[in-house]
Amino acid sequence: MACMKLGSKTDAFQRQGQAWFCTTGLPSDVVVEVGDMTFHLHKFPLLSRSGVLERLIAKKSKGEEGCVINLPDIPGGTKTFELVAKFCYGVKLELTASNIVYLRCAAEHLEMTEEYGEGNLIAQAEVFLNQVVLRNWKDSLKALQTCEDVLPQAEDLHIVKRCIESLAVKACTDPNLFGWPMMEHGGPMQSPGGTVLWNGISTGARPRNSSSDWWYEDVSTLSLPLYKRLISVMESRGIRQETIAGSLTLYGKRYLPGLNRRQGVSESSTCLAPVPLESPPSEEDQKVLLEEIDRLLPMQKGLTSTKFLFGLLRTALILRASPSCISNLENRIGMQLDQATLEDLLMPNFSYSMETLYNVDCVHRILEHFLAMDQATGGASPCSDEGQLIGSPSLTPITMVAKLIDGYLAEVAPDINLKPPKFQSLAAAVPEYARPLDDGLYRAIDIYLKAHPWLTDSEREQLCRLMDCQKLSLEACTHAAQNERLPLRVVVQVLFFEQLQLRTSIAGCFLVSDNLDGSRQLRSGFAGSNEGGWTTAVRENQVLKVGMDNMRMRVSELEKECSSMRQEIEKLGRGKNSGTWGNMSKKFGLKIKSQMCSAQEGSVSNQSKGGNNKVEKVKDRHGKHNKKLSVE
Repeated sequence: MACMKLGSKTDAFQRQGQAWFCTTGLPSDVVVEVGDMTFHLHKFPLLSRSGVLERLIAKKSKGEEGCVINLPDIPGGTKTFELVAKFCYGVKLELTASNIVYLRCAAEHLEMTEEYGEGNLIAQAEVFLNQVVLRNWKDSLKALQTCEDVLPQAEDLHIVKRCIESLAVKACTDPNLFGWPMMEHGGPMQSPGGTVLWNGISTGARPRNSSSDWWYEDVSTLSLPLYKRLISVMESRGIRQETIAGSLTLYGKRYLPGLNRRQGVSESSTCLAPVPLESPPSEEDQKVLLEEIDRLLPMQKGLTSTKFLFGLLRTALILRASPSCISNLENRIGMQLDQATLEDLLMPNFSYSMETLYNVDCVHRILEHFLAMDQATGGASPCSDEGQLIGSPSLTPITMVAKLIDGYLAEVAPDINLKPPKFQSLAAAVPEYARPLDDGLYRAIDIYLKAHPWLTDSEREQLCRLMDCQKLSLEACTHAAQNERLPLRVVVQVLFFEQLQLRTSIAGCFLVSDNLDGSRQLRSGFAGSNEGGWTTAVRENQVLKVGMDNMRMRVSELEKECSSMRQEIEKLGRGKNSGTWGNMSKKFGLKIKSQMCSAQEGSVSNQSKGGNNKVEKVKDRHGKHNKKLSVE
């Protein structure tokens, strides 16, 4: 820290209890009372430097009693007046960033101008403040912190404004341009030649690997009002919004203990880890701070981590923050819900009613805001083509959110206090086109039905209408066909669509065969990124291709036979009797028909083998509904 020494005399002051004495050999003729301390001094050194002391000494000297002066409002109190008195006596005085603000304010209060002596304390303090303190980051920060104790006087003298401007300029500029000693906290110093300086000498030394967040921890030591003013000045100077968001994140973690309870190991090991406090702020102070952070955070997607926003929302619910603050945080999270994790969504319910274990209503509001933002930014719509939806970049976030909500529904489903309308409302809020598969939704519904066995048949059917049986995978269909918790009508639908899927899969084999040649080059390009999966897929495709080649050869043979038959018919001409047509049909038509029928019977028998077993199981389990099934 920079310092300056004033005066030439040695220290001639001695303290005895609560009194200071000047040991110059002359008896004191004036007593100055500052707080609970008394200073036994001499009139001439004081009145020759201060206009206020000159008037007070002249006024008190007219009385019969001794000259006793009381200074209750001097900025900085006893310690500052001790330095002022030493300056008046010409004793060596060390100016530092820690005392310069007190001395400057006290000098102004006592009118220590050039009128009462050349090189007076006001002029000396201004020179040190402008040419030393404000040119250094650490000293500017320390001076701003000391302004807290003498804020009205510091504001009048524009010291606060000058310190904030100095800090804002340095924070908004590339730290590598300043070099040492601005980055005193930046780790080991290194000279231009690469030699580490063991004694801290600053010649040529520069901090290494400076980043844009180097000032976060320093400014987090400021009080909230000064910190807000500093951030405001930085924004006016065009600092990047993500930099402001990073500083607010660290500031919040420092003074809001609730944000650090769910912090992960990887996050706690970063350079932005919060500094522990000896005594955390009161709940009211934390509430005010949280609402201020919400107002200061930039309203842009992705600038603030989703985990931090969820921490703010959770803390706001605990501290009973204002409804506008909670709504703003929900909207911020809704803008980037696709970046959240399931752990983030599992927020306990802090309401007085404690209706449910988790705050499902809050998650529902966040989801609605995300869907509104997705539609406003041109997200996928239900009327879009299904093939385009799967490859659309705009669908990726909403698909991730749909998967996240399905996982959340599965987590909250075991709560016995979760009513079916609330569960159904959250599940139905996700658009149908956002779920390529309904397996996650089926799992959540199954868990809910298991945890709520008292639901009526109509309630069960209403819940099952949330999922589309056509969008269940074969594994989910197999599980659903044997699930006794599902209504009978749903089981029948599952069996029907499972059979339909099997037929579609077999028909799709022919389409895959036609695309094997075109996709072989694509597979070779991606083999390195997913070697195991592509190897299996290629092996299966090769087996399938062999079968398709055999079928294609058989079709080619049939085409040749048909071609030869057409040539013979043309030779016979129109004049021949029609008996030849019967012979030809017997020779060729019957042969083709028998081959096609045998092939179809084999494929259909394989398709229906598994489905018939499942139908028999359902009929056995629901024997009393056989008549109803036959009618339907």
